[in-house]
Amino acid sequence: MTKVLVVATSRKTRGGITSVIKAHESGEQWKKFHCHWVQTHRDGPAWRKVLYFVTGMADFLVRVPFYDIVHIHTADYGTEKRKRIFARLTKLFGKKLIVHLHSSGPEFSIGGKYRQLYEYSFSHADKVILLSNTWKQEAINAFHLPENKMEVLYNPCPMVRPSALKEREKNILFAGTLTHRKGYDDLIKAFAAIAHKYPDWRLKLAGNGEIDRGKALALEFGIDGQVDFLGWVNGKEKDDAFRHASVYCLPSYSEGFPMGVLDAWAYHLPVVTTPVGGIPDVAVDGENLMLFEPGNINALAHCLERLIDDKELYDKIQRASVVFAGRVFDKDTIADRLSSIYISLT
Repeated sequence: MTKVLVVATSRKTRGGITSVIKAHESGEQWKKFHCHWVQTHRDGPAWRKVLYFVTGMADFLVRVPFYDIVHIHTADYGTEKRKRIFARLTKLFGKKLIVHLHSSGPEFSIGGKYRQLYEYSFSHADKVILLSNTWKQEAINAFHLPENKMEVLYNPCPMVRPSALKEREKNILFAGTLTHRKGYDDLIKAFAAIAHKYPDWRLKLAGNGEIDRGKALALEFGIDGQVDFLGWVNGKEKDDAFRHASVYCLPSYSEGFPMGVLDAWAYHLPVVTTPVGGIPDVAVDGENLMLFEPGNINALAHCLERLIDDKELYDKIQRASVVFAGRVFDKDTIADRLSSIYISLT
């Protein structure tokens, strides 16, 4: 009876890793391999972070002698500083080690000045899981890992009831932290270029971060009456935001595999995004996504305008989202793939 210890951030933490683990938790492999989630970090004040790390470490040390595989989810350099300790302990206990990277960009992890920080975990792992073939190549370049040590596993789409057409409103939705890396400011500028043509359309930005700067930018471009800042949304608020949107846009400069895009596909929304992270693995511009280069505001405005004006194009991109959610990134498909990875280590 193979048992897997999953080491990751808290289920109460905002972010992509938590969403991924929750999706994995609902898969058949979770019960099949008696998975247990060791929660090592939670957002908030320093005392809370220390408390979660200490209690997570205690949970890990009590359980690891009775488990066969330790599946560590890591991300950018701050996360890896904590997770490397768990990786060393895993090998000390003689257990199989899986390192699963969710970095927001190579420059923040294995491709930049922090590469050496990841060297122990990656070189001692029995399997390294990457979010795309693009990331797989990054790992090869950084650590010269053998092909049979690496696995590409996409993040799954969440399970939701897709939106009915009657629920759609003339909204363009952005969901993510409001930082320049996510491109929210480029989206405001691009929408400003076409907003006067479509006075009944609105831009809705869901997420925390540079909200005040975003509001000032919308005011500067004269579109503050057509832009809504929703703040961080979860649960019903998040469901409502996606369910009532007509287009999802993520103008990001770097990603692992963006959970916001997976959310959009789950709600069968057509997606406008950039060819970063794992997106190039599956993207065909104008066929299943609308693509533009990061920072190209004119191209972004053109993509949005085409989806608003061209119903045939809109319907084609929307149908592609249905396929992504129901086949390529389906939760059960990803669960079966993860089961195969666990079995390969036993």
